[in-house]
Amino acid sequence: MYEQIREALNEITAPGQMFEVGEVEVRGQTLKTWALAPGSLRDFWLMTAAHGPADYLIYRDERWSYADAHKQVNSVANWLQTNGVHQNDRIAIAMRNYPEWMLSYWAAVASGVAVVGMNAWWVPDEMAYALKDSAPKVLICDIERFERFQEIKDQFPDLKVVVVRAGDSLPEGITAWEDVLQTEPAMPTVTIDPDDDACIFYTSGTTGRPKGAQLTHRGCTNNVMSVAFASVLQLMTKAKVDGAAPPDPSAGGGPQQAAIVATPLFHVTANNCLAQAMTAAGGKLIHLYKWDAGEALRIIEEEKVTAFTGVPTMSRELISHPDFASRDTSSLMTMGGGGAPMQPDLVDKIDSQKGDSKPQQGYGMTEVCGIISAIGGEIYVSRPKSCGMVVPVFDVKCIDDSGNEVPVGERGEVCVRGSQVIKGYLNRPEATAETIVDGWLHTGDIGYLDAEGFLYLVDRAKEMVLRGGENVYCSEVETVLFQYDAVAECAVFSVPDDRLGEEVGTAIYPAAGAELTAEELRSFCRDRMAAYKIPRYIWILDEPLPRNASGKFVKRELQDALDPADAG
Repeated sequence: MYEQIREALNEITAPGQMFEVGEVEVRGQTLKTWALAPGSLRDFWLMTAAHGPADYLIYRDERWSYADAHKQVNSVANWLQTNGVHQNDRIAIAMRNYPEWMLSYWAAVASGVAVVGMNAWWVPDEMAYALKDSAPKVLICDIERFERFQEIKDQFPDLKVVVVRAGDSLPEGITAWEDVLQTEPAMPTVTIDPDDDACIFYTSGTTGRPKGAQLTHRGCTNNVMSVAFASVLQLMTKAKVDGAAPPDPSAGGGPQQAAIVATPLFHVTANNCLAQAMTAAGGKLIHLYKWDAGEALRIIEEEKVTAFTGVPTMSRELISHPDFASRDTSSLMTMGGGGAPMQPDLVDKIDSQKGDSKPQQGYGMTEVCGIISAIGGEIYVSRPKSCGMVVPVFDVKCIDDSGNEVPVGERGEVCVRGSQVIKGYLNRPEATAETIVDGWLHTGDIGYLDAEGFLYLVDRAKEMVLRGGENVYCSEVETVLFQYDAVAECAVFSVPDDRLGEEVGTAIYPAAGAELTAEELRSFCRDRMAAYKIPRYIWILDEPLPRNASGKFVKRELQDALDPADAG
């Protein structure tokens, strides 16, 4: 099979082909790029007008065609401009996965305005931090996020606010989404530099506050091409293995592609890898109010969903749901996604299910606007522990603690370089310089490459808990816990979890004479951090935490010694 993979790779990346690889100068670096990648997300969006009457966005009993969406996007873009939001300004979006998220996003990026993706889990204090850091001119939010914003509104007297699905109870000075749509549908004419910011997505940092990653138009358009490349490579390889005619990636026809938006749109997994790629292909996106495996199965059957992309937990819940056997899932061609590693047993379970659905997995991060590598189908089944081949627009190396590249097969920190790497972190030059060195992004992941160029991840250098696709940095949680007077020592670490992959755990040594309960700590945390960051497992110890020679807590010793059954 690996000979066929190389043949397919060489064919589709040859000069003049759809996935020809070129070079481009980006911020003083010569980087690999997809030669045919559009210059901006505006170009991508404007091309989709050709899909006209085809379904695009679906939410419950509401449906938007591409024509409907373009009209509303043009109205929103015109409203932004008439309200003082111009090219290279920013707007913030804070809401559930409503269709208005995508409509707002395209209106902004197509008119050269950068989108600040607000984590919908954030409490008011976290919202305030991001709004101050990114300084948007407009906040577009749903009623839940608006209620949180009300607690901090006095800090942002000049911020214009638009509320979607609000009913009739908005305060004076707040604009309803329906009023925005009354604006004449006229998309502003702008020329966008590929290196302009398309969006700011916040990623948790080791200093206790999230960092705003600056995703460029070039990075985002190249990522859409990377997602398409991974799919075409898989199909071409299968055709060669089967001795069948190779598929034509530029040909139309066949059923419309369709996907459920199951993970948050303020992350690259849903927004960049799923929604943007599906939009570029003329597919339809079905939005959920919240994740429910039974509801997802109903939608797969009724909307003929072709690809399911979510964290691995969701795929596992789908195939283990009691309705799975009775629902028609024959339209599904792929199941999997990103945001967390897929366990090898799940790869086999998906492959062995009824129908033609095949497992797929992408490895990436916010800092590359989406994916670094991808794997799927028979290739994945043959190497279930791998996260695939790195897409050709990246250079990749694994380095040791001294920064030296290690040989094939040896473990080291994975570093990549290419046109998808972010511009940097907003207002954080030190963090940018630490993470991106001479154009190389230091991912913080430990892995190795095999002789065929497949990448394997084995650990994370950066300390964090990967909880169901959400990054929880231990130091951020520790920062909050240490604010509680009764806490003398604390260490936060990951605890294995069958459903979410990892959960947040913490070991606490109380201050002298203090009495402390797990529920007290959780109550303290609720007003200071998003719910998914609050430790599920809390051990309150009667001895100081173990330390190494430099005085740092030895978290591995705690993880090995503490039993989740004994936690509060």
